[in-house]
Parts: sequence; C-alpha cells; structure tokens
Amino acid sequence: QVQLVESGGGLVQAGDSLRVSCAASGLTFSSYGMGWFRQAPGKEREFVAAISWGGVTYYTDSVKGRFTISRDNAKKVVYLQMNSLRPEDTAAYYCAAHVSGSYYGRGNYKNWGQGTQVTVSS
Repeated sequence: QVQLVESGGGLVQAGDSLRVSCAASGLTFSSYGMGWFRQAPGKEREFVAAISWGGVTYYTDSVKGRFTISRDNAKKVVYLQMNSLRPEDTAAYYCAAHVSGSYYGRGNYKNWGQGTQVTVSS
C-alpha cells in the first residue's frame, strides 16, 4: 500500500524559513517524480514545486528563488525548503507522486498525502 506522509509544518513569522518533508512507502520511490502542492482556505490546490526521478526541478513563479525541492532516494523522502516565507504562503502543503504528463498539472499525480499546515504570520 502506497503511503505519503508529510511533516514539518508549523507557525512562523514572515521572513522565516521552514522545511517540510514527505516520507514515502510502498512505491519504488526512485522511479517517480514527486510534487508539492498547497491549498489555502477557500482556494483550489495549486502546484508549488516538483522534482523528476532524475532530479530536474520545476517551480511555480511565486516561489522561484525562495523554495527548493530536493529528494533523498535512499531515505525515500522529498523535501521542500522554504525561505523568506510570506503570509501568502500560508496553506496546507501536500505531496504526491507524479504519474505522467506535465509536472504542473494536479491531475497528473496520485497517492496524495494528508498534508501539513504552514502558517506565516505578518
């Protein structure tokens, strides 16, 4: 059974840094691209960042230069390092395994985790 478990969220102040993690089990992790999405209250879930199985990275424009996605295939973990956090980054952050197609498309992912809440105060 595939399971993705996010952790590391919390309450921080604007300008702070935070790293969230996603631990995978039940899948051949090194063969999958992985993605991070976020969802704020009343808004749709949106793409944040992704990393291919080969290490190519993708970011939404609003986080470029501030967020970094990485992966540790030996530990089966994907990370999202978030620097210079802003109040508009407040959301529940979800990871998922990429299936096919564009890395930016929410519908191209499966096995969503339960999410971890990130709250940035001004």
